[in-house]
Amino acid sequence: MNNHFLCPKCRSFLNVEDNLIFAVKAENGKTGLVALSPELGNYTVRANPHFNIEEGKKYEFYCPVCNTELASEVNENLTHLHMIDEQSNEYEVMFSKIAGEKSTYTLIGENVKMYGENYGNYVDFVNLSNVK
Repeated sequence: MNNHFLCPKCRSFLNVEDNLIFAVKAENGKTGLVALSPELGNYTVRANPHFNIEEGKKYEFYCPVCNTELASEVNENLTHLHMIDEQSNEYEVMFSKIAGEKSTYTLIGENVKMYGENYGNYVDFVNLSNVK
């Protein structure tokens, strides 16, 4: 999979090899870097062992280049970024900020694809007129 992920503000590339890199802030204010899988529907998370990712806790995601919060405007529990696929199509991508909650959405125009066993948690917040 050769998808490239970008910050919606500064357009910096966020993936390095097989990792999406984010600066993250926990509810308790603790910060760190996390690496997520760039494969849609793969919810592997890597972090420093001293930055413990706790299931059920909410984390704010930031661009590690420009420090912009990658918050979605459609729901406070979703992160927002952009993805360019192998055919140079650009998508909006949203995924849950809640650790352990497996919900990801790709949107291009009115077309939406959903990934993860918890995708139903936010279907009311994304444009679902042409769900795939």
